[in-house]
Amino acid sequence: MRIDILTLFPGMFRGPFSESIIKRAVDAGIVSIHMHDIRQWAKGRHKVADDYVYGGGPGMVMKPEPAFEATEAVLAMAPEQGPVILLTPIGRRFEHETAVELAGKERLVLLCGHYEGFDARVHEALATDEISIGDFVLSGGEIPAMAVVDAVVRQIPGALGSAQSAQEDSFAHGLLEAPHYTRPPEYRGLVVPDVLLSGNHQKVAKWRRRRNLLLTTQRRPDLLSSAELTEEEKAWLAE
Repeated sequence: MRIDILTLFPGMFRGPFSESIIKRAVDAGIVSIHMHDIRQWAKGRHKVADDYVYGGGPGMVMKPEPAFEATEAVLAMAPEQGPVILLTPIGRRFEHETAVELAGKERLVLLCGHYEGFDARVHEALATDEISIGDFVLSGGEIPAMAVVDAVVRQIPGALGSAQSAQEDSFAHGLLEAPHYTRPPEYRGLVVPDVLLSGNHQKVAKWRRRRNLLLTTQRRPDLLSSAELTEEEKAWLAE
């Protein structure tokens, strides 16, 4: 997969993309990530990429010309096709299913707004998809873009050490993930559940499934409405 990110602040991505899973995926050739400074396509001596709001109002709005010309130039840099995604609070909510969907694309082009966002014509005629990572306000689209890239790359085959890791993540099956333990078996009086030390894989699987259900019931009961539960599991939860 090829990922192109258009932003006024490409330096924000250097740390997150040069560590851990994303770096390993890039080094392995599983994904290539390309940063583009929108300001390079701005006009004039000072490369101004934002302007005042028509009709009045606080803050500055990113101009349409640099966004359109930058995106068109970036799209022409490679033959792969894919959506042009604008990171914006008014976009569709980013969920696990969204990450899986996007991981199946050949290419992603991510547009990061800043200040008061982009001129509305970028929404209307340039972006082919709009994504929000939640109902809160950030200074720009850079941090949402990092979150989207991280979540998507995890779903690309070969990016993780074990394919099973992505399959067992929270939300992968509509439930929160069961708690994990490692050595030592006892620490400061806190012990690992005996079933996890038993070596009985069937009992371990049942324990984890029930902890998935219990944790989801306690913390995200809204997820249960779409979860596929057996009659036995429904009865256990009722108890």
